[in-house]
Amino acid sequence: MPPDAIDVNGHVNNLAYLRWMQDIATAHSSACGWPLLRYLETRTSWVVRSHHIEYERPAFAGESLTALTWIRAFGARSSPRRYAFWRASDRALLAKAETMWVFVDGRLGKPARIPEDFRSAFELVPDEKAVLQALDAGALA
Repeated sequence: MPPDAIDVNGHVNNLAYLRWMQDIATAHSSACGWPLLRYLETRTSWVVRSHHIEYERPAFAGESLTALTWIRAFGARSSPRRYAFWRASDRALLAKAETMWVFVDGRLGKPARIPEDFRSAFELVPDEKAVLQALDAGALA
C-alpha cells in the first residue's frame, strides 16, 4: 500500500478507497470489452452521481488488501456498481461501497440510454449477500 494512502491516524484514508474504486471499475470495464479506447470511439463515458462507503474496520500500512467490484443492476441511464475491500491475511471485510454511475453521451454532454452492447458485456450480480458469504467462506481468497 503506498504511503500516501495512509492518513494521520495511521490507517488507509477515504480518498484511497475512492481512487481504488475508480481504478477497479475501469479495470473491470476494460476486462469486459469496454476499455478507454472504446469509450473514446463511441464518444461516451460514465460520470459519478454519488459514492457511498461503509467502513467496517481500518486497514493499516503494510497490509495487503483485495478489492472486488460488480454491477448490481442497470437502469435506463445509470447503474449502481458495488465494491468490497478485505484484508488478505484474515479475510476481514474492511469496507463495502457503492457508486451510482451515469452513462453520458459525449457529443451532448448529457445522460444517455445505456446501449444494449454495453449491457450484454457485463454479468449482473444483484445479490450482494452471496458475494459477501463467499468472502466469509474464503472462496475469494
